[in-house]
Amino acid sequence: MNKSKKYKSNNNEFEISNRSKVNRHRERGGYDKETIYRIIDEAYYCHVSFVVDEQPFIIPTIHVRIDDEIILHGAIASRLLKHVQTDNKVCIAITHLDGLVLARSVFHHSMNYRSVVLFGKGKLITDKTEKLIAVKAITDHIVPGRWDDARKPNQKELDSTSFVSIKIEDASAKIRTGPPVDDENDFQLPVWAGVVPISQIKNEPVIDPKISKNINLPDYLTSKS
Repeated sequence: MNKSKKYKSNNNEFEISNRSKVNRHRERGGYDKETIYRIIDEAYYCHVSFVVDEQPFIIPTIHVRIDDEIILHGAIASRLLKHVQTDNKVCIAITHLDGLVLARSVFHHSMNYRSVVLFGKGKLITDKTEKLIAVKAITDHIVPGRWDDARKPNQKELDSTSFVSIKIEDASAKIRTGPPVDDENDFQLPVWAGVVPISQIKNEPVIDPKISKNINLPDYLTSKS
C-alpha cells in the first residue's frame, strides 16, 4: 500500500507525494502530465530500480508508454520482470542530457537536462491481443513504421517473452536549461563560460551483409528525427 502523503492533483498533473516531490531546486520541478509524457516518449530506454531480499538493483531496459502505463518486456526468466509482475513497487528514471554547463568557477559547473522519476507497481500482460499491442508499441516507439515492415512475432516467441504494465502512480519531472549561474564576483574572471550542447542523433544505417540485393532502404529510416 502506498502510504506517501499526497499534496495536490488535477486531471493534468500527477499527485505530488513525499516520494515524488522535488526538494532540491524546486523551481526545476514539474508534475504536469504533458511535460512528463514528452520526456518519457522521447527516450529509447529507462532505468528501473527495485529491491529483492533487501538487495537493490537497477536495470536499463527498453520501454514504451501507453496512456499512463509503462510497458516493459523481456525473457520470462528476467528477475526484473518477475519482480514487477507480482505487484511489487518499482522506481523508473529517464534522463536526457542536453548540454554541459561550464561556469567560471568549478563549483557552479552543471548540466542541462530533462529528467523524470516515476513510481508504480506492475502486472503481467497475459492476453495475446494485449501482448501484440505492447510489442507493436515498443517496436514503433524505437523505429516508427517498423512494425508494418518486419515479421510479426509467432506464438513461440510470444510465449517466451514476458510483458508487464506499470501503472504510473506518482511522477515528477526536473529540468535545467540556460547558461551557468556564477557568483557576482566571478563575472570578470578571464575564464570562458557557456554551454556545450549535447544531442542524440541517428547516423546513416549500416546494411546487414546478408541482406538480399533487391531490398532498398525503407523510407522510415531516411529521417534524421
